[in-house]
Amino acid sequence: MLRFQKPPAAMIEFGHGTHVGLRRARNEDTYYADAALGLFLVADGMGGHQHGEVAAAIARDTMAERVAQGHALAEAVREANQRLLEENRDCVALPMGTTLVALRLLGEAYEAVWVGDSRAYRWRRELRRISHDHSLVEELVASGRLDPAQAARHPQRNVLTQALGVTRQEQLHIGMARGRIEPGAGFLLCSDGLNESLDDEAIARVLARGELAAQECVDHLLLAALEGSASDNITAVLVRIS
Repeated sequence: MLRFQKPPAAMIEFGHGTHVGLRRARNEDTYYADAALGLFLVADGMGGHQHGEVAAAIARDTMAERVAQGHALAEAVREANQRLLEENRDCVALPMGTTLVALRLLGEAYEAVWVGDSRAYRWRRELRRISHDHSLVEELVASGRLDPAQAARHPQRNVLTQALGVTRQEQLHIGMARGRIEPGAGFLLCSDGLNESLDDEAIARVLARGELAAQECVDHLLLAALEGSASDNITAVLVRIS
């Protein structure tokens, strides 16, 4: 059984950063990083009658507030979705929404949750994605109708099947992953702007540079993404546990 106790902040090293990218007028991504609370998240907003950054900020603030009050991650996600649905209730145009990926470190265990296509990776000598995208192409890959190489180039790869503020509460599917934290483990949370610009091998090459601090790794990831397509906002949070 996993034991859930808040880890000392001194055991956690993290880096974070966001960039508007090369083709967008504004940044609709946001993130949160709190070692004392053990909570880290990335939200990628989508516009509507209000800008996507509003939806992302509501989700971020709701998550931080609820987790600080002792709520489980999944409960906090549902509350964030409810708040956004209420904001959109009288909307006659497209609703605002956001993707979300969040990580909670609790003693010797971790828990990750996600809605949409913002991703969570685990790093320990190699990179492994622990989330799966709530997207049309991911469903096609899972059903065997599309291979991963085709999915990376598919024209509808950004079509989501789940998003906070857009998906009804009774239809909301929250992705979840849990496990034990091994010594030297790390976690990367990112919006799709990062993995659209860098493949897993490129991300792993940066994370493998043990001489770099967590913040330096994030800086290198953002710079590498900007040297690529960088057609979307780019956000990354890297967490290391000593």
